[in-house]
Amino acid sequence: MFGIDPTVLAIVVLAAVAAAAVSYAVLFSRIESDKKSASRINRVKSAELDRTKVKAARDRVQELSKRRKSVQDNLKDLEKRQHEKTKKTLSLKSRLIQAGLPITPARFYIFSALLALVLLVVLFIAGASPLVMLGVAVVAGLGLPRWVVGFLISRRQNKFLNEFPNALDVIVRSIRSGLPLNDAIRLIANEGTEPVKSEFLRVVEAQQVGLSIPEACARMTNQMPLQEVNFFAIVIAIQSQAGGNLSEAIGNLSKVLRDRKKMKAKVKALSMEAKASAVIIGALPFIVALLVYLTSPQYMMILFTDPRGHFILGFSAIWMSIGIFVMRSMVNFDI
Repeated sequence: MFGIDPTVLAIVVLAAVAAAAVSYAVLFSRIESDKKSASRINRVKSAELDRTKVKAARDRVQELSKRRKSVQDNLKDLEKRQHEKTKKTLSLKSRLIQAGLPITPARFYIFSALLALVLLVVLFIAGASPLVMLGVAVVAGLGLPRWVVGFLISRRQNKFLNEFPNALDVIVRSIRSGLPLNDAIRLIANEGTEPVKSEFLRVVEAQQVGLSIPEACARMTNQMPLQEVNFFAIVIAIQSQAGGNLSEAIGNLSKVLRDRKKMKAKVKALSMEAKASAVIIGALPFIVALLVYLTSPQYMMILFTDPRGHFILGFSAIWMSIGIFVMRSMVNFDI
């Protein structure tokens, strides 16, 4: 074997290192320019990507703004229509429908006239004065039947409010299980409890004659003029135009209605003491007058026989009415 001279080996290594250094020195500017070009390209790509993200974010903001504006316009339109409906005086036919009475206005007037006539005959047989007979006949013919209708409307609306959140929960579960809104409403119309069943049945009948679901739900407020029903109509109308998760929206509405019901019950419990005090104070003058009449009839009859007594009774009735109105305003709260 031939030995390698260390001097020659060192010269070869030094020559290779020198050649590499010369090559690096020659190519250094080109390498740096390539690095700068690559860095510039990366910055341009990232800037384009950022512009795309900014544009997408701007588009999302604009879409949300348009959707919010659409929702606000729908709310204003629905509130305006509801306000116009509430400003109009309800006809007797509408009040009978709200009370759930299957009679026509003509029959209602006939029943009122018969009631007034019967009481008039009874008072005539009893020998009452013509003024008393006329007053009782007017109250029995005009006031009492309408008060009964108002009482039935209030009772039916309370029953509706008790069952309405349960019906909304059924609609939510039906939609989450895959049923469309039409079938969920039909389910309530077929298997619900009164008066919710009747109101949703009217919605189904309105759809069958060509109305859309939002229009049919908006018409529900004609027979059941409640804020809760108006909320439901607004939710359906907004969802039909702006989209969104309907089951979540109706579920939130059901929760809100239950919270409103709890708040009403709480306010009623807190104001019960004030209402009891108002009833006692309002009934106290009549109780005292009755006790005085039972013990000393001549002492009380002067109020009914003397003209000055008539003036005192009239003045007292006016002040009692004012006091009852003030106490009623103090203990009644709108929620």
